[in-house]
Amino acid sequence: MRQQRSADYAEFASARAGHLYRSACLLTAGDTHLAEDLVQETFGRLYVRWGRVSRAENPAAYAQTVLTRTFLAHRRLRSSRERATDTFPDLPGAADGDAPLRLTLMAALARLPAKDRAVVVLRYWEDRSVEQTADALNVSSAAVRTRCVRALGRLRELLGEDLHEFSRP
Repeated sequence: MRQQRSADYAEFASARAGHLYRSACLLTAGDTHLAEDLVQETFGRLYVRWGRVSRAENPAAYAQTVLTRTFLAHRRLRSSRERATDTFPDLPGAADGDAPLRLTLMAALARLPAKDRAVVVLRYWEDRSVEQTADALNVSSAAVRTRCVRALGRLRELLGEDLHEFSRP
């Protein structure tokens, strides 16, 4: 029984690792090292509660929720010794032609507050509904809608006309 549970967990973790890592990279605005740490912390928390998680209706959504909450908790607990930087490491799998666009978008995401960034990632990267996003963040649906409007407005303000140079004819 215990071996089967461990095997099920290992299969789930290997199937979801890439997706969780990409989401974590967006949440951390390109900090790949922090993204790896968040994913590892998420998998640790999932392993401890795997009996309950495996019986959940959607374990993948549960894992994404744990990742998002881990990110938000990290943002609250971040040490004052850490300093943000405006340089980004090379992101694995980035297409050569899309690199400037990706860097522009990551820089804009980095300038959003953590909760606004989490809402944008869940709603538009993860393609979750307002209600699913509210559940993941433990806030009301109205708060999610408000944060979406605010975050998208801020992104438009930050990006300005920059995105027109990336459009293809």
